[in-house]
Amino acid sequence: MSEPTRPLRAPTRLPLLLVLGLTALFAGIAAYRTLNSSGPPGLAAVYPEPRPLPAIALLAQDGSRFDRSHLTGHYTLLFLGYTNCPDVCPTTLMELAGARRALASLPASLQPAVVMLSVDPLRDTPAVLARYVPHFDPTFIGVSGTDAALQAWARALGAMYAAEPAQDGAYRVDHSAALFLIDPSARLLAVYPATPSAASLAADYAHLVRTRNGTS
Repeated sequence: MSEPTRPLRAPTRLPLLLVLGLTALFAGIAAYRTLNSSGPPGLAAVYPEPRPLPAIALLAQDGSRFDRSHLTGHYTLLFLGYTNCPDVCPTTLMELAGARRALASLPASLQPAVVMLSVDPLRDTPAVLARYVPHFDPTFIGVSGTDAALQAWARALGAMYAAEPAQDGAYRVDHSAALFLIDPSARLLAVYPATPSAASLAADYAHLVRTRNGTS
């Protein structure tokens, strides 16, 4: 039996959770709750001016380079996760798959791409991501990279992650549970503090993008 992979980092749990909580709080304070006050209440915190995101150099599940150009021309729902995550990550992927099905009637230009940004690069190789992420929806993309690149991209989103050792010598990764909505110009448009149910997410997302694009 092989030795367990060593963690990338090993901060204590309390400070990390405090940081993650403050990150979500500040994201909510920094953004408006909805684009149109006459419409239904929004589930996402929507930035009054979308935030430009920096260049990225990551690796997609097929082994190809994943850069900022892959986030342009369409909306993207992106979240931090990893394939060994026991609960939150697979639940998020299931809800996103359901939301994608519910949004099938939207114009193709408004339908979102879905990206899982793996924060466990030691275990989540492209081959591992290719087996796991498209299992929930064949259009979903898993992306990873070096820890330095992932940390920089997470900071740009206002997110955090860190590995934490377990008693058996293995490790888990604590990470922000937010869902990030990126607009067709690769700017951060909105943040869902946690992933809503598929139906709620689809309804909220459809209202948000239709409002921005002036469609009914």
